[in-house]
Amino acid sequence: MDLENPRLDADILNSLFDGLYVVDSSRRIRFWSKGAERITGFLAHEVLGSSCADNILVHTDAFGKSLCGEACPLSYSLASGSERESVAFARHKKGYRVAVRIRTRPLKDGQGRVIGAVEIFNDHPEAKSAMQVIADLEKMALVDILTQLPNRRYLEAQIEAAINRFQRLDIPFGLLVMDLDGFKTVNDRAGHAAGDRMLKTVARTLANSIRSFDMVGRWGGDEFLALVAADSPNALKQVGERYRALVEATITRIAQVDIHITISVGGALCRHNDTAASIFARADALLYKCKNSGKNCVLVDDGQ
Repeated sequence: MDLENPRLDADILNSLFDGLYVVDSSRRIRFWSKGAERITGFLAHEVLGSSCADNILVHTDAFGKSLCGEACPLSYSLASGSERESVAFARHKKGYRVAVRIRTRPLKDGQGRVIGAVEIFNDHPEAKSAMQVIADLEKMALVDILTQLPNRRYLEAQIEAAINRFQRLDIPFGLLVMDLDGFKTVNDRAGHAAGDRMLKTVARTLANSIRSFDMVGRWGGDEFLALVAADSPNALKQVGERYRALVEATITRIAQVDIHITISVGGALCRHNDTAASIFARADALLYKCKNSGKNCVLVDDGQ
């Protein structure tokens, strides 16, 4: 296959709902499908000829660690000549993170030499499920207008329902209360429109990061809340770390400048004598302990 003039049926490849792109042996992008445009927001003319490592998708794992370099699925296929499947979080052109399922395979010439690789990626099923829940809630006026996440009214009802299930059926869960670090500074310096854009970007990352059996919504202001299926402090903290790391890897472009922000996270597991107010109070107290301990961290209670 000549990657300078690929013998690809572009019409067929562009009809795929999945994203697909082809790189040569130097990881230069030679083909970028319509599906890739849909999922990432990057148009073909913006990426063709650039390296897949040139600050485009910037794949990370669930804890925000960059997969560019040795951990890059495409690099693996180029170096090993083997296929690979993985789950990652790609950066959308608008800055938020998108959960994707990735498959890569090498491209070989007639002599069996690796001359490039192809990556096929699609929306991760858990992220698609979460977005469908949000679409359903929107019809019932239970979605926050700005962020398009479940609103406080809906979250309060879900906390009560989760406590009821825990008390009757012993199904454990925890709350994570998340607050943006330094958000007031963004509002004061760049204006409320920029602050709203940042809230929407962070919200999209959170929505794309949740597991199908968890829920995240906007509690109010720059505060978000997640109901998490967790049976131990460590399990709850792992989910909090996932949110923290992926928000840290998110960018919001304001006045041609990429702005990064972090979150502080406080978490609490439900106890048998808990009310919605008491479990929230414990998580909220740990959130502010994070704020006073340097921010951009996760603290959870011991569940006792």
